[in-house]
Amino acid sequence: MKYFTINELTRSTTARLNGIDNTPSQQVINNLTALVDNVLDPLREAWGKPIHVNSGYRCQALNTAVGGVPASQHMLGEAADITAGSREANRQLYSLMRQLKLPVDQAINEYDFRWIHVSYGPRHRRHYFAIR
Repeated sequence: MKYFTINELTRSTTARLNGIDNTPSQQVINNLTALVDNVLDPLREAWGKPIHVNSGYRCQALNTAVGGVPASQHMLGEAADITAGSREANRQLYSLMRQLKLPVDQAINEYDFRWIHVSYGPRHRRHYFAIR
């Protein structure tokens, strides 16, 4: 983990404001580390600029509070929502992710590049798609 920390992958304003304990288990930490080592750090290295994590790990209560899908990979520590700071930068970041052929499970352009959902897990489906 060169560019990201467990703290930034687990922090949540929603959790803090609602008194939700979002402390990850060791298995979740292992999954977050794998996400960073295999996808986020290589992407950041190639991008050459900071990438911000909007949402990483979410315990079940936090996932419910933010309206996450019931089987969200966020709850396993396998996913993060990221941004490079603007829709155009996110578009470029998404394109770079594809060019690098990173071992993502899913890379989702969310709402015309408001952010990018990226996951890494045992399926390695390499699904790239958009949610509008």
